[in-house]
This record gives sequence, structure tokens and C-alpha cells, in this order.
Amino acid sequence: MPALGADMDSGKILEWRIKPGDKVKRGDIVALVDTDKATIEVEVFESGIVESIIVPEGETVAVGTPLAMIRGEAEAATPVPPPTPVPTPKPATAAPSPAEAKPPPRPTVPMQAKGPPTVHPHLRISPLAMRVAMDLGVDLQRVKGTGPDGAITRKDVEKAAEAAAGIVAPAAAQARPAAPPPAESPKETSIVRPLAGGDRQTAMRKAIAAAMGRSKREIPHYYLGTHIDMSAPMEWLRAANLARPVTNRLLYSALLLKAVAVAARQIPEMNGFWIDGAFKSSAAIHVGVAISLRQGGLIAPAIHDVDKLGLDEIMVSLRELVKRVRAGVLRSSEIADATVTVTSLGEQGVETVFGIIYPPQVALVGFGKIVERPWADKGMVGARPVMVATLAADHRVSDGHRGGLFLAAIDRILQEPQKL
Repeated sequence: MPALGADMDSGKILEWRIKPGDKVKRGDIVALVDTDKATIEVEVFESGIVESIIVPEGETVAVGTPLAMIRGEAEAATPVPPPTPVPTPKPATAAPSPAEAKPPPRPTVPMQAKGPPTVHPHLRISPLAMRVAMDLGVDLQRVKGTGPDGAITRKDVEKAAEAAAGIVAPAAAQARPAAPPPAESPKETSIVRPLAGGDRQTAMRKAIAAAMGRSKREIPHYYLGTHIDMSAPMEWLRAANLARPVTNRLLYSALLLKAVAVAARQIPEMNGFWIDGAFKSSAAIHVGVAISLRQGGLIAPAIHDVDKLGLDEIMVSLRELVKRVRAGVLRSSEIADATVTVTSLGEQGVETVFGIIYPPQVALVGFGKIVERPWADKGMVGARPVMVATLAADHRVSDGHRGGLFLAAIDRILQEPQKL
């Protein structure tokens, strides 16, 4: 089980997308894992042949637990007699049907009483809807999808569960008018209601609190801030967007992400990890983007190699990332690979934000909203669009001098937006 962030202790296997005998290559999506924050698409980091599945679907295991056995490319190139793996017990555990491999289901609405939902190979359903269906025991074959191309969404599953609960109660009341409500009714109600947030929201808040508490205990933070004149970047952005269709227009967030990435390349102490008592600088610059979730909480997945991307590529990646975060589905590399994080609360009306470093990273950059302020330039005072940029950095790795150079580099880079 990969460590998908500092606030993750365990994960639940929702679905395997491989089986023994399959060939996989580095980067393939092999499983869906449920965490306190989102459903994560786990990527494989080695190429080879799947030898066995160790952890079955539906089981929750701690971070670091082996999930599957993969024979490496070198071993896979060597012919292996087919009968050899058959006597071993591990492949046998992957062969039974899902109903046999999973633990018995808890009591739920009568839509399905024989365990987790079965999914037809051609059924279109989002991973989030799949997770909700598993929690409620909803029979997906009876759910009509309202998403693109008939895909089943979370709302479809919730409606199906609520409809089933509503049908059962009146029937029971008619059968036994003088008797009290069936004992199962409170359980059915309690299963449906947590969909509004409840346990999952509480778990997310606990995970965030644990990670931030660890950060403040272990990382000696220091904070710096500066005001940046945004006249040049905003004028350039306005002119650039005039020549673009509305759907392809840039947001100034793309400029900020690129400026941070380029500055991190110039001041490498801000880009990397504190691991095993030492700083490990990262050659790649993967910028984590703090994204708020509609139901509350936040998550900070990474856009990879931002310093090497053009503004249009950054914008496409950012839009896609926000879309998938809000849908509750991310890739493991996006969660685990961020080397420096950016948080921006300008859209919420915040002028200054002092963030908490996300371990094991060593820096976090915060941006506030753009506000018109008096600005003196060459002896003249006028109104300029001004933004506050802040830095939270790890004193074990850098000091105020290097942190100041980093913020100054961001300012300088933003003054030449045409070079981004």
C-alpha cells in the first residue's frame, strides 16, 4: 500500500484492474484505493507480469503492506513452465469470485443482500459512485445512469438507495400495522444519511489535523512575505486572452505556478524533501496545488514538471486536476510526488495567507487576492494591482536569506510574463 501523503495511515482496495498473468508497465493504473480524502488510482512502478494478488478487494490494510506480487521484466523474459505457479496458494486466493473473496456485507437496504455490487464488464460508472454503491450494497444492474453516455454517478446511486429505503418502510407498515417499526429501519436510515458528509468528513478533518500537527511539531517554520506589482502580468494576460477563445483563456494562476517552478529551479533549497534527517533536493519540479473540496477539506495534488511546461499546458493540467479532485478520483503519483506546494486564497477574498508546510516537503508558497494599492515608482505614486506573496520554509534546509531570494525571484519572473 503506497503512502499517498503524510496524512495517510491505511487504505482500502476498492477494485483491482489487473489479474494474475497480466503484463503491466510502469505507470499503468492497477488498482483503486479509498483513502480518507479521495479515491486514488494506484500506478505501478515496475514493469513485468502479475504473479499474484495478495490483498483482495474490500480489505483495508496499513501503508507499506504488499498488495500484489509482480515478476520483473528480467524474470519475465525467462520462460517459466505454466504449471509451476499453480500449486502455490497465492494465485488460488485471487481466483474466487468477488462474493467469496470479500468479507460478509453488513445489513443494508433490500436492493441487494448478497455482498458488494456486481458490475457488468460494459457498465459505465465513476469510481466514486462505485465506492458509494459498495458502502450501501446497491445493485448497480438496477440503477439507471444519468451521466455522460449513460454513466452511473454518485447521485444515481444515492437516489436508488433512498428509493429502496422509502419503498420498504410502507410495505412493512402495511404488513404489521399494530407492530412497531422493523428493527432494520434505523439501520437503513443511518446508512443513507452519512452521504451528506458525516463519517468521511470527520475522517478527512482528522487526517488533515494529524498531518498539520506533525508539520508544526517537527518542522521549524519561518515565514516571509512581499508585495508584488501585478501590473505587467495582468496587462500581458489581458492582451493574450483577447486572441483566444473563451474556453482556452489563461488564468493568472497559471502564471503563478510557472513563476514558482522557475524560481524553485533557481533556488533549489525550496524544492525537495526532508527525509531520514537530511534534505534531498529534487531534480524534478512537481508543484502541488491546494484545492478545496466542495464538501469541505482540501487536497494538494501535483502538476508534474511545471518548469518545463508552457502556460497553455499548465492551464489544461490545472483544469483537469481540479475536475478530478472534485470528482474524488486522483492518481497516486499526483498525491505523492509534489516537491513544493502553492496555495492561493485570492478568490476567497484573502489578502495574505501563511501556510503550513506539507511534510516531507520543505516549502509552501501562498498568494492572496490582487488589490489596488498606492505604489511608488520612480518618484511617482499611482494605483497599481498588488498581490501579497508569502513563503513558509523549513529552517533545517534554508534561512531567511535564501527564502528572500526565492520570493524576489518569483517577483522578478512575474514582471516578464512574455518569457513564461
